[in-house]
Formats: sequence, C-alpha cells, structure tokens
Amino acid sequence: MRSAGAVAAATVTRVAQRVVAPSAPTPGGELPLSWLDRYPTQRALIESLHVFKGRAGATEGPVKAIERALAAALVSYYPLAGRLAVPADGGELVVDCTGEGVWFLEAAAGCTLEDVDYLEYPLMMPKDELLPHPTYPAADPLPEDSFILLVQVTQFACGGFVVGFRFSHAVADGPGAAQFMTAVGEIARGRAGPSVKPAWGREAIPSPPAAAPVGPLPVPTELRLQYLAMDISTDYIEHFKARFLEQAGHRCSAFEVLIAKAWQARTRAARFAPGTPVHVCFAMNARSALPQPRAVPDGFYGNCYYIMRVSAPAEAVSDAPLHEVVRLIREGKKRLPSEFARWSRGEMNGDPYRITSDCRTLLVSDWSRLGFAEVDYGWGAPVHVVPLTNLDYIATCILVRPSAHKPGARLITQCVAADGVDEFHRDMMRLD
Repeated sequence: MRSAGAVAAATVTRVAQRVVAPSAPTPGGELPLSWLDRYPTQRALIESLHVFKGRAGATEGPVKAIERALAAALVSYYPLAGRLAVPADGGELVVDCTGEGVWFLEAAAGCTLEDVDYLEYPLMMPKDELLPHPTYPAADPLPEDSFILLVQVTQFACGGFVVGFRFSHAVADGPGAAQFMTAVGEIARGRAGPSVKPAWGREAIPSPPAAAPVGPLPVPTELRLQYLAMDISTDYIEHFKARFLEQAGHRCSAFEVLIAKAWQARTRAARFAPGTPVHVCFAMNARSALPQPRAVPDGFYGNCYYIMRVSAPAEAVSDAPLHEVVRLIREGKKRLPSEFARWSRGEMNGDPYRITSDCRTLLVSDWSRLGFAEVDYGWGAPVHVVPLTNLDYIATCILVRPSAHKPGARLITQCVAADGVDEFHRDMMRLD
C-alpha cells in the first residue's frame, strides 16, 4: 500500500516550456498532404506515455538528451517543425514548413515511478500532468490542432522519466511516428543523424474519386464505456493458437486470437439481440498493398493504412467456437489488397475510414509492432508504453506490448459499459 507521503508527492510541476527549433537551417514552403492525411479525423493529436527507468552514471540527463536530439532530428524531419495550415487562397490542408519548431515541456515529479506503479492501470496520477499542455501567449492565434508535435519529459525522483507525446495524425501514422521517435533516440545515443532517411512521398498514396463517400465525424452518445487493461499470458495465447491449428489445419497469429476473443467477449457482455449486425474494424498497414510503381519510398512516415471491417450477426460471434471467429478475422485480413484497390478506384459503397460511435462496432489498434517499444534514448527501451484514449463513447481495443518484466501481451480496452465489465473480463480470461 502506498504511504500518504507518496500519494501527496505524486504531483507534477512543469519547470519550463519552450519551442525546440531545428538545429540547422531547413527548407521552407508548403508541402501537400495526401487524401488520407487530410481525412477529417486525422486532425486529432494522438497521445501516449512512454515510461523509462533511470540509469546510474549518465553524463547527460534525459531532458537535455532528448531536447538536443529533437533539435537535430528536426533538420531531417523538418515538416514536423512547421504548422498545419490552409493556404490563403483556400484549398486543401498543407504543412507550412515554417521551421518554428515543436513544443517541449520540462517537468518534475516528487515521487518515484515505483510509487505510481510505473503507470500501470489504473493510473495513479492524472494523464494530463504527464502530457504536454503548454500555455500559449494570448496573442497566439493558432489553434492547438495546427501543431504537429508536442513533447513533455517528466523526471521522477528515482531517476526514471516519462516522455509524453501528442503527435498529429495528419502527418504520421503509427509506424511513421515510431520511425521519428527512433531517430530521436539514435541521435540521443550519439549518431549524427537518423539511420533511416525520411521521405515525404505523399504522391504515392492514392486519392479516391471526388465523389467517393466520406462518412460524418462520430457523434457523441450517452454511453460511457469503461477502461480496462488486461495482461494476457503466453500460455493463454498458445492455447488458442494450438486449438485453431487443430481445428483449421493451419496457424494463426496472436493478434487474430486476441482480437477474436475480445470481439466475442464484448458481444456477449453487450447482450446484442440475435440477428443484430456487429462489426470489428482494425487498421492494417497498406504499404504492401500499393500498386506498383506507386510504392512509398523508404523512410516514408505519412499515413498509409486501411481500416478493415469484418461483420457478422451477433450470434455468429457470441455463440460460435473461438476458432470460427478467428477465421472471420483472418478472412478479413486477406481482403486488404482487393479492398484497398477498390477503395482507391472509388468502387466502395461506404467509407472504410469512418470512425463511428455506433455501439455495435469495435475499433481495434495494434501498437505491439509499431516500434514504440524499441525506442531508446540512452536509458534502454521503455518498461511500459501507454496509449491513451479520449473518447469514452467509442468502443476501442488496443493491443500493446506488456511491461518489460511480463511476457505475453496486453489488451487495453474501453468497449463495455460499467454493468458489463465484470462479465467481459471473466469471459476474456476463460480458456474454453
């Protein structure tokens, strides 16, 4: 049990804030964004916390190391030092390469990471204390969603630290954001520049015909979904993978097992009536689905993904053996090349990228292979990566790497209401 002193000390003081500009001159002008970059929901700032243990004998603290590396990385990744803007003559959203820089906040916590359980669930300190929320000059007319990147480094009394990111989805998808963070880590550890040279390359991303449907933004609802984090053992995953191999005659992935299990448990806990169509949607990296010669260049860090939608009647998910639900997921994944091609030609009836608050839809993200868990600023890989969700009326499930000392996987879910959480959790843990 934490002491009263530890609880009182679990507060964060923001010591300083500043804008970190590229450490050398960079090109100016406007860069076009792709259709997918400009999709309405991409203006959101994706938030995450990255937890690192301290290391004795470091000659440079994490604040100085990361700030120095940021400035150097922004020379190559100079668009991130600009601002999102709409040209004066109207037209589409662009990146204005102003070279102004990214917001950087320095903060200190009066407790150790152990005092707050390394930010395991439930969080023992408010997430917004660890995320960069600068105070802007009253004369600054720019809205916050014009910024591309904001960073906060919070040092803890134990010598460990947390890096909080708010990254514009309009400029980078998950693999792209991790590519940039990896570059910052490389420079912090002593490289002169990134090992992977960044490339803009937005012309490689297809634009559907102008008449292609674009779904409306999600509409807030009265439903409040509960946050739940679950650590899944390796034995659990291997049990279901072996069962699928026995039933289907071929192998499946941990992702397919866990998402099928979550979709099934969530459908049961929500008690949808028979015949109700239920859906699971998951983002797939579409770089391999681009038709030649439109392949993105090496170092591309923009958006290049497709949201695959798998649908079935509620009873076909809730009552089926799990291997049948896994099969539905696998069949959906196989459709990526053909569906992505049909979407790019404007042949889809609906908008696959639409994010909906319809309670029958579960939105899945896989953070386990993006590269965040390997980022190293000189203190080793993070012990914990915490993706954060802001909309508690959209059913979500995020697969992440577990804490460094735990094998298996971790599911972060916000997909059932309070009265269904216990049933959902029990069902998730069952091995039948």
